[in-house]
Amino acid sequence: MEQEKCMEMMALDSNNQEFDCPWFWDNLTCWQPARLGEVVEVNCPELFSQFMSEEDYELGKVSRNCTQFGWSEPFPHYLDACLYEEGNSTHPDMYYVSVKALYTVGYSTSLVSLTTAMVILCRFRKLHCTRNFIHMNLFVSFILRAISVFIKDGVLYAKEDSEHCFIHTLECRAVMIFFHYCVLSNYFWLFIEGLYLFTLLVETFFPEKRYFYWYIIIGWGTPTVCVTIWAVLRLHFDDIGCWDMNDHAAIWWVIKGPVLASIMVNFVLFIGIIIILVQKLQSPDIGGNESSIYLRLARSTLLLIPLFGIHYTVFAFSPENVSKRERLVFELGLGSFQGFVVAVLYCFLNGEVQSEIKRKWRSWTVNRYFAVDLKHRHPSLASSGVNGGTQLSILSKSSSQIRMSSLQAETPAT
Repeated sequence: MEQEKCMEMMALDSNNQEFDCPWFWDNLTCWQPARLGEVVEVNCPELFSQFMSEEDYELGKVSRNCTQFGWSEPFPHYLDACLYEEGNSTHPDMYYVSVKALYTVGYSTSLVSLTTAMVILCRFRKLHCTRNFIHMNLFVSFILRAISVFIKDGVLYAKEDSEHCFIHTLECRAVMIFFHYCVLSNYFWLFIEGLYLFTLLVETFFPEKRYFYWYIIIGWGTPTVCVTIWAVLRLHFDDIGCWDMNDHAAIWWVIKGPVLASIMVNFVLFIGIIIILVQKLQSPDIGGNESSIYLRLARSTLLLIPLFGIHYTVFAFSPENVSKRERLVFELGLGSFQGFVVAVLYCFLNGEVQSEIKRKWRSWTVNRYFAVDLKHRHPSLASSGVNGGTQLSILSKSSSQIRMSSLQAETPAT
């Protein structure tokens, strides 16, 4: 009945030029005509209620946007909005809310831990080296990625309705440009981490400082070029909504292509580094039995996986419409904790960092102890405004002079 009515309306309005998107029957639902930029929202077809029990079924909604290329794809997809998987009868909105809560916790945790790691690496001068400078740039890219996610959510999802998908403002588009730049920069700095470590293992003489400037250009400059090209193409050929929907596949590949390339190259570098580690661990110069060698190899492999972003290869080359929910949980939900894991492994659990923190703590404790002790034993020095460090230097000089005079007194005259 609905199909016949829709076909009848399509025939009657075939010559109507008032609307940019005419009546449309997609074999499931009849879509009313709309003007450019408008969003049409309909209830899920009753067909899906046949596959669900009455107590589990809850009426969902599907929407389409009228673009200059015609009707967009339904959002969310019929299967996501209307047909729930067995054992998961909750409404899709609750599913997305749960995923959002998961990655909000993940990015918040990463943001705090990465900021703390940055303060530690910046504070101690002995930790300033090319390797840690690269780590710091990676930490900054993770921080920017987390901030961009929070800003994007604040702008796009301020209202809990489907209109957020098609906001048409300069502010919204600027947020999407910033978001894509931060994500792309993060992937490139993951690639640079892999490239640096691989080069360090392969080359004997490695001019780190000279290469570091090229790393800066690649890590921050290349994403700038890619995002600029993408923004120009969107402005001229796909200037619809907030630029958060990627219906034009060719334009989307300007962002997706470099991301996939960095993931693929990093995976190759990861395999190459594992091969080099196996050869080095099997060298007769390295002691230990076979089990200890494999234990070291397993530890090195686990440490490299979050640093190289190897987990992204799981869904990197699969179609975006396949396993949407699993991809969403894996890449967005669990992936939000990657920054936290990297900060813990390469800063908080780093032996060099721990040694420097302990050394500074001991130095501060000793200075504080002597400063308090001098304050009680020599109140004249304490009241004169001389600080603890100066007092220690004065006492050390005095003690040296006393030792020299005593030695001269004990030395017989010649």
